Amino acid sequence: MIKEKIADLRRQALEVVKEARLSKDLAELRIKYLGKSGEITSLLKGMREVPSDERPMVGKLVNDLREAIENAIGSKENQLKAGETEERLKKETIDVTLPGIKLKQGGLHPVNLVRNELIEAFSGLGFKVFEGPEIELDYYNFKQLNIPDDHPARDMQDTFYINEGILLRTQTSAGQIRCMEKEKPPIKVLSPGRVYRSDYDATHSPMFHQMEGLVVDKGITLCDLKGVLEAVCKKVFAPDVKTRLRPSYFPFTEPSVEIDVSCSECGGKGCSLCKGTGWIEILGAGMVNRVVLENCGVDPDVYSGFAFGLGLERIAMLKYGIPDIRYLFDNDIRFLKQF
Repeated sequence: MIKEKIADLRRQALEVVKEARLSKDLAELRIKYLGKSGEITSLLKGMREVPSDERPMVGKLVNDLREAIENAIGSKENQLKAGETEERLKKETIDVTLPGIKLKQGGLHPVNLVRNELIEAFSGLGFKVFEGPEIELDYYNFKQLNIPDDHPARDMQDTFYINEGILLRTQTSAGQIRCMEKEKPPIKVLSPGRVYRSDYDATHSPMFHQMEGLVVDKGITLCDLKGVLEAVCKKVFAPDVKTRLRPSYFPFTEPSVEIDVSCSECGGKGCSLCKGTGWIEILGAGMVNRVVLENCGVDPDVYSGFAFGLGLERIAMLKYGIPDIRYLFDNDIRFLKQF
């Protein structure tokens, strides 16, 4: 009886293994026949019912059955793996005669384009670049720039304070103070970087980029300021661009001026871009206030200097005709592709 059962199990197992089509099916068959609770184990548990003189023979038949099933599963497994590998290779075949996939090439953000162009222009005039910390002390951001605690100019800048005396810088002019404290004149430095103010609309962003410059030496005049900025504007905008200075006020410069350039849209005739004036304001500047020089240990009776500050987003908007500053921060690929 046990011999017939072994023979039937052998035929059944080998037939089922032969018909298997997937590797997972073989795994299930391995458990069914060879597992701890499988058919072979059940046969071995029934050995107690076999007469003692027949047990060696029956045991050999069971071992032969186990070996036959293991060999059949192993052989079928190799066959299926070879077929699966061949099928996968067919699916993954690359037709080398097809044209290649063109990789998209990125480009610089318009703010970075303007930043690099300005740095190149000012570097050609002898300026070196200094980048100060974005988390700044009130001491450098305001007090050393002639803006004490009770100064009304503080109301012009909505500041992000971290705690008392520490803030997100509202202007990169703080870097100029750090330079004047560490270096002796002559000084010619350019300070670009991110700045932060609590302001947000079509022409203002709570985070934006500034570039401020400082020159300190003997005999520096307002004419030097005009000459430097005029040369840079011609390089950045157009060779025929005109500049003009208008009186203004900044606590860290005296006298202070606003710098305008002739409108690139209408050539100075007047249009909607320049609001009919023919001129567009691009930056503020002036001669470094005596108080600021004294604060930094520079003798204002021996040395003089000029400083200027411009917004990179504003220059980018004017240069590329961008109507809303928020376009520069939306990361819209349709907008960025134009640059």
